[in-house]
Amino acid sequence: MSSLNNPRQYRPQSAWVSAVGYLIFFSRWLQAPLYLGLIVAQVIYVVVFMVELFHLAEEVIADPLHIEEAAIMLGVLGLIDVVMIANLLIMVIIGGYETFVSRIRIDGHPDQPEWLSHVNANVLKVKLAMAIIGISSIHLLKTFIEVGDLGATGAASDNVTGDNYTYDGVFWQVMIHIVFIVSAIALAWIDRMSAGTHAGPASAPAVEAPVDPTIDEYLARAENELKATRYDELARELRAR
Repeated sequence: MSSLNNPRQYRPQSAWVSAVGYLIFFSRWLQAPLYLGLIVAQVIYVVVFMVELFHLAEEVIADPLHIEEAAIMLGVLGLIDVVMIANLLIMVIIGGYETFVSRIRIDGHPDQPEWLSHVNANVLKVKLAMAIIGISSIHLLKTFIEVGDLGATGAASDNVTGDNYTYDGVFWQVMIHIVFIVSAIALAWIDRMSAGTHAGPASAPAVEAPVDPTIDEYLARAENELKATRYDELARELRAR
């Protein structure tokens, strides 16, 4: 009873232990320059997008009567590829900073991303995996457009991009894409298992947390025990008579 009434007292941390803890906690700001560097990479991708768009428009304007559909399609896919990589950068910059460095106080902002309200390390990994699958799909689609007649009799030896494609190269590109898909499914499954573990089974009844008894409850319990003891003594005396 005395141990319940008097909980164990812990010594406060010494000054140097607290200082080390605060230093480790504030070391998360070392990642801030990394995210600022990714913003610079985002600017570079904007420049790359504008340059590719200019080349595509220049090619169409130069000879509008002889436009190759495959060339235009590959050029547009290249632009989509740049946009998807830029989206990946945005996810890493905003989600990584929000998860590992500091909260971004934009609650209630009309432009707040929908996924930012429930972002965490697991959600960020799944979203990054899905973005990588999208980028890989664009590259694979470009390859399929290029190798549509690979190995066919009388097929043209040249292609739009000038890259050389082989059966083995296309095969391994497809296999790598499948690995990306399987990895994303595994991450999503692990994330779902983790969420289910934290939430607990849906059918399990809610268990109330034990409430520490108060002093009055202890006194009432002790009084009842004394009364019970007294009644037992009286009963023994009566039987002895």
